[in-house]
Amino acid sequence: MTVDEYIASAEAFGKALVKLRAILLSTELEETIKWGAPCYTIDGKNVVGLAAFKSYAGLWFHQGALLSDPEGVLINAQEGKTKALRQWRFESANEIRVRAVKAYVTEAIEHARAGRRVKTERSGAILIPPELASAMDAKTKKAFEALTPGRRREYANHIAQAKRDSTKQARVAKILPMIRKGVGLHDLYRGC
Repeated sequence: MTVDEYIASAEAFGKALVKLRAILLSTELEETIKWGAPCYTIDGKNVVGLAAFKSYAGLWFHQGALLSDPEGVLINAQEGKTKALRQWRFESANEIRVRAVKAYVTEAIEHARAGRRVKTERSGAILIPPELASAMDAKTKKAFEALTPGRRREYANHIAQAKRDSTKQARVAKILPMIRKGVGLHDLYRGC
């Protein structure tokens, strides 16, 4: 998918996306597609993403928690869970103020260039849900232990976050072959 195709598929917010894209392209950012949506990078670092949803179009600042946010517009979409990412939502193209958006993007570029990042804390221990632990035979357990800590954590969290037992069991059944292959839960999206 190209950025043009992404924008064309978001009919309700096409004008807003075109306007935001023009602002982003007026900077030194490089345009690419990551996770199925437009992403703008500098020196290989993700700076801002562009996306459309049911009720708004928005910018996703990858290190948005570092931004000064003088307009008070940045939102943490998952309070208590998301540390760095912040979004700026627009319900129409008329809400987009070019100077303000460009100021936020310029500040985000400065942070990226300086290598500033929000420090995320990870607990050292990976708690394996009992549903996953009991489903692994010796071969699967060996393959699981060979995965990187991040991949093991993704699998453990994927099972633990399910609320219903039936969902947990369905997830376990789905991921066991992936673990045996030595792939991560989100490998399909890495490097997009």
